[in-house]
Amino acid sequence: MAGNFERFDPSRVSSPCYVIDLVKLEDNLKLLQSVGERAGVEILLALKAFSFPGAGDLIGRYLSGTAASGLYEARLGRERFGGAVHTYAPGLSAANIEGILEHSDHVILNSLHQWQRFQGQLQAASGVDFGLRINPGHSEVAQPLYDPCAPWSRLGVPADAITVEDLAPFGGLHVHALCDHDFDAFDRLLSAVEERCAHLFGAVRWINLGGGLLITEGGFPIDTLVERLKAFRARTGLKVYLEPGTAVALHAGALVAEVLDIAENGAAIGILDASATCHMPDVIEAPFTPELIGAQALPRNLAASEADDLTMRLGGPTCLAGDVIGTYRFATRPTIGDRLVFLDLAYYTMVKNTTFNGTPLPSIATWDARTDAVEIVKTFGYEDFEQRLG
Repeated sequence: MAGNFERFDPSRVSSPCYVIDLVKLEDNLKLLQSVGERAGVEILLALKAFSFPGAGDLIGRYLSGTAASGLYEARLGRERFGGAVHTYAPGLSAANIEGILEHSDHVILNSLHQWQRFQGQLQAASGVDFGLRINPGHSEVAQPLYDPCAPWSRLGVPADAITVEDLAPFGGLHVHALCDHDFDAFDRLLSAVEERCAHLFGAVRWINLGGGLLITEGGFPIDTLVERLKAFRARTGLKVYLEPGTAVALHAGALVAEVLDIAENGAAIGILDASATCHMPDVIEAPFTPELIGAQALPRNLAASEADDLTMRLGGPTCLAGDVIGTYRFATRPTIGDRLVFLDLAYYTMVKNTTFNGTPLPSIATWDARTDAVEIVKTFGYEDFEQRLG
């Protein structure tokens, strides 16, 4: 979904560069705020997906706070985004527990053993509400890499292994089992939670239902979601939190890249200054082919013998053989020096980039689609690579 980026001129930024569409981002935030108000639930930004401090003030105006995955995200949420900070980390250590408590309003533990180990410090923390992550044993995610409820998962305690007595130290429960899903998947998950965790509801005040729900995608049944959440609250009496990540920045980010070279090996190959492995690792891990303005994404397993004159495989500048972004058919095949705009590369992209091979990190820019104003808010240089490893 190109959205506003159809009107963006990629020559206005250096390459490579992440570009955040502030108008689309704010539209997403307004919708999420409306869902929260209508359904009577609190909505948090999952920083693990999108932790761009340059949007912290904007996000803080619409959402109730942030969901952090450890000490550094908790501190970032407290210092740059505002609102409440809810922190969950599968691994707590003596080195990070005090900092997490300092920067968090809610701390969700991954096991009862974590409570037992740090009980003295946790009980001494003033103003911190504690929760326990539970695994409802309901899978909706096809890719095991991203399925929190896959067999032998390390995330959360199986719901049927918890008793009301176990929950004495905790104010709430945390459930997360989705990954970029629609309402039907959420509806099935919530039904499973109501069925398998009902014996615990009377022992807590709140439940965090996690993220992974594409609330801001076009055509999402907002009214149905609102009514489902309201009915759940009425039946259980629980305060409800949601913590979307993708939905906050959905269709609000792009990655500008430049064609450095074009080679031929059975078919055309474009070498870009943007890397799949460094700048968009989910392209390889998921895997998926990002949408590209002016081109049609083709199957990743397309053979070179099946390519035509308008087909080009695009890859990055690293030595990794698998540093391939995707294969595309263009209306006009790009040439060296052309700028390309890949879509939806803000969430789970900016937060995961690396400098493998000494590959420079993309700059970061914001773009106001209303005024067409562009601002370069962050650039990176050799020092970011050199100092990373001391």
